[in-house]
Amino acid sequence: MGGIEWWLCCAGIGAVVGLLAGMLGIGGGAITVPLLATLFEAQGLPRSQILHLAVGTAMAAILFTSMSSVRAHHARGAVRWDVLKRITPGILVGGLVGSAGAGLISSRGLALFFTLLIYVMGTAMWLDRKPQATRELPGPVGMFTVGAVISGLCSLVAIGGAAMTIPFMIFCNMQAIHAVGTASAIGFPIALAGTIGYVGTGTAAGGLPPWSLGYVYLPALAGVTAAGVLTAPLGALLAHRLPTKRLKQSLALLLFFLATRMLIRFWA
Repeated sequence: MGGIEWWLCCAGIGAVVGLLAGMLGIGGGAITVPLLATLFEAQGLPRSQILHLAVGTAMAAILFTSMSSVRAHHARGAVRWDVLKRITPGILVGGLVGSAGAGLISSRGLALFFTLLIYVMGTAMWLDRKPQATRELPGPVGMFTVGAVISGLCSLVAIGGAAMTIPFMIFCNMQAIHAVGTASAIGFPIALAGTIGYVGTGTAAGGLPPWSLGYVYLPALAGVTAAGVLTAPLGALLAHRLPTKRLKQSLALLLFFLATRMLIRFWA
């Protein structure tokens, strides 16, 4: 695969991820990681580092797609900034701890963990369960704990957290469109903490390919984000015009397929 073709593949991934980021508030790592891992393998990058590079690069890309999505949702009044303020401290702590520990996990172990987590999240999205009418968001300690746990898990597999934060917020009776808009904002501190951790861990590991900033592979990051920031506003527009139930079910099927394919590839 030539340089131009490879970069266009990264841009194609970014376009899809940006659209989904705006539409469902997701960071897109669940989709980006297996596709980048496939591209990195085709490029001949070190096999033992492929998945860590894919995760680190996907986490960094969420920084840019999240910002683009947040701007679009904020313009439509769909971001609960009070919720973001309460959950961010836990997110920063959990993201740094999780991303620092990711370098200690083998590629096979990380692929297995990624697949199991995506299966759980995909099932929750597919079922689309309704919460009890009296349920509310927890207090400061509860929000810190929830943020730390979600961010720690997200930093291991490079997801912006929406697949967990959206079900959590809807579970606590937040309106679905507000949950999507707020999740897109929550994805930024998750990605920030995770990216810092992956840069530091990868730098300490050494032996990385050229143009790598720790576990962030800059050429792929450029391709993914260039297209992603353009399509995220379109996704946000669709989120305010289309029913989300069928979209979530379609995304769940896609997640099942991609996660299974990546697990088979790396476990073999």
